[in-house]
This record gives sequence, C-alpha cells and structure tokens, in this order.
Amino acid sequence: MRVCSPPQSIAPRHLPEGRHKQKQTILMEEVSMKKILALLLALVMLFGVLAGCTAKSTDAADSSDQAAQDAQTPAESTDTADTANTNDAAETTDTAAKTIETLKVAFVPSREPQEIITATEPLKQLLKDELAKEGYDVKDVEITVGTTYEATGEAMAAGTVDLGWLPGGTYALFSDDVDVILTATRDGLSKDSDNAKDWNDGQPTEASDKQAVSYRALFIAGPSEKGQELAAKVNAGEELTWDDLNSANWSVMGTSSPAGYIYPALWLQDRYGKGISDLSSAVQSDSYASAFARLASGQVDVLVTYADARRDYAERWNTEFGREGSIWEETNVIGVTAPIYNDTISVSKNSEIMDADLIAALQDAFINIGNTEEGKAVIAIYSHNGYQKAQASDYDNERAAQKLIQELTAAG
Repeated sequence: MRVCSPPQSIAPRHLPEGRHKQKQTILMEEVSMKKILALLLALVMLFGVLAGCTAKSTDAADSSDQAAQDAQTPAESTDTADTANTNDAAETTDTAAKTIETLKVAFVPSREPQEIITATEPLKQLLKDELAKEGYDVKDVEITVGTTYEATGEAMAAGTVDLGWLPGGTYALFSDDVDVILTATRDGLSKDSDNAKDWNDGQPTEASDKQAVSYRALFIAGPSEKGQELAAKVNAGEELTWDDLNSANWSVMGTSSPAGYIYPALWLQDRYGKGISDLSSAVQSDSYASAFARLASGQVDVLVTYADARRDYAERWNTEFGREGSIWEETNVIGVTAPIYNDTISVSKNSEIMDADLIAALQDAFINIGNTEEGKAVIAIYSHNGYQKAQASDYDNERAAQKLIQELTAAG
C-alpha cells in the first residue's frame, strides 16, 4: 500500500523587497494624482465663479461711471451756458464803453476862423462814420478854432479839447501834455529852391504830383516902397544886410508857429546872429489872412509864411485886399528857410476819453478820410493831402527849435 505523504503547507509567496517597494510607490502616485486632479478641478470651478463676479463688478462699475458722466453733463452744459452769457455780457459792456458823447476837436487859426469852421463841417459826419467802423459810437463832434496857436495848445494841454490840428512847433511846445499821432502829407510844389530869386519869376507856384512830408517858410516882401527895395536887391543877386531887414515893418505869427515865427527866427539867427525879437518893428498877426491884408495895404513891408501861401490868397489879393496887380507880380520872396516837418494831428494826454484803442481808431479813421475825395476836400483847408502815422521823435528838431526860440526871447 502506497503511503502518501502528508500535505505540505504552502507558505505565502513573498515578492522580492525591491519590487514590493516599487508597487507601493505606484499606488501612492496614483492616490496623489487623484488628489491633484480633484484640487485642479476645484480651482477651475473657483476661477469660473470669480470671473463671473468680476465681470459683473466691471459692468456695474462701467454703469456707475456712465451714470456719473451722465449726471455731470447737465452741470457742464450749465457752465458753458454761463460762460457764454458772461462773454455776451462782456461784449455788451465793451460796446457800451465805446460810446462817446462828444469828441472835441480844435484847429489853429492859420486861416480865418469862420472859413475853417465852414470848410470842416463835413468832417463831423466823416469822422463819425469812420469811427463807427472801428467800433465807436460818436454822438457828436464839436469843432472849434483857437484864438491863437498857443490857445489851441493850451486847451489840449488842459484836456478841454480831445484832438487838435497843430503845427510841429506848437506840438513841440506842448508835447508834455500832448501826443502826436499823425503827420500830414502835402502836395509838393513846382518851386522848392533854397534861392529866393528862383521863386520870383512872376509865375504862379503850382502843386506837383509828388507828395511831401515837409515844407518851407518864406519871407515875402510886398508892394510897399521898402518891400520893393528889398526885392530889387535879392533879384539882383545881392545879399540883404541886417540893416536892410531891420529897416522894414514886419508881420509875424505866434511864437509857436513854425513858418510864421520859429524857422524864420532860426534863419535870421543863422545869418545875422539876431532873432525876430531884435527887429525894430514886428507886429503879430492873428492869421495869415490878416497878414496878407496888411502886406497889401502897405501897413507892413515883409511877412513870414508857409510856402507858398500866395496860392491861397491870390484871388483875395484883388477881390478883398484891394490890389490891382497879380499877387505873383506885386510880391517877391526875399528869404527861404530849411524844410519844416509837416503839421500834426495830436491828442490830449489829459483827455477823459483818450486811450490807446481810441488813438489807434483815430489814426485809421483819418488815414481813410484822407484817401477819399470828400475827405481831401475838407483837409485841403490846411493844404493837407493825407496822413501817415507819426512818432514823437519825428519832431525832435522842432523841440530844439523851440528851445532856441525860448532862449532868444529870454535874451531879448
């Protein structure tokens, strides 16, 4: 009989130690991966929630900003409207400030006062119209003629006159209180020689097309015996002596008149070392018209005047002053001064209405007036043809002349 061996116990099968550890590591990695995936999934869900909230917050903020802007728009519109209203008010104020009730204008008496008043009457409306273009509403223009050159300057210095036509010498005399703004231009003359004899050809002095910014003063001898005696010497090419001149009766203008006093005085001083105040017989005339009337009647033998004033009195020489011969035949030039800078339009520094804007407007207005036929007809009373802007320095020579005249007068 076969005896079977008892069953043997089967011992558990053990893996080698390295393989066992490898398996554990794999199991642990699997568990870790699951945890990581779960964590990532949670994070994704969290980010989704946050993104949704942020979008809503941004939309809400945008809506709030837009609402704020919308809320501000009416205020900004109101500010703009207020600014516009303020500007309109300012413009209205400016316009009101440019209203001038009365512009006071004065002329020197180089012609008969009534003649000047009549001739310049159209200037009132011309000036109103031109200043209106510059933004000024001038209600009235008042025109006066001074009793003397100095009286006109004094009125401007005091501020009782706003604007005046002044010769260069008168302006220079009062330039502490008066500003020059324009210089007159004149038609040039067919005669403009330094030699007195060249003016005595018996023919009228004519205007030329050439514009001039200066003129001369003339010594004119009349039809009296002494006047003819002096003229004869000059036309013969002889030099006049101081005794020749001092033996005559003279007519002069006020001491601030360039052609009627200042430059003739400088001419005498340069040649003879004496002035008008040294003459034995010199009477001051209140206008050139009265001076020519005296010359025609023989009351005076010599007068001093602007070149060539005989053009302005040629007709009256016969019709009013009673002479039979032509003024060109009965009078002679016996002296010619250096050129004199033209007349000014000046303004008072003490005028209540004068300022830089008004001065600029007046400059443009008078330049425009001088460029029209109607305007030229008005300013022809002073032999002006037009105007150009001026500076105070243009009349420095006039100031020097005034200083010399004052010295000569004081010395006399």
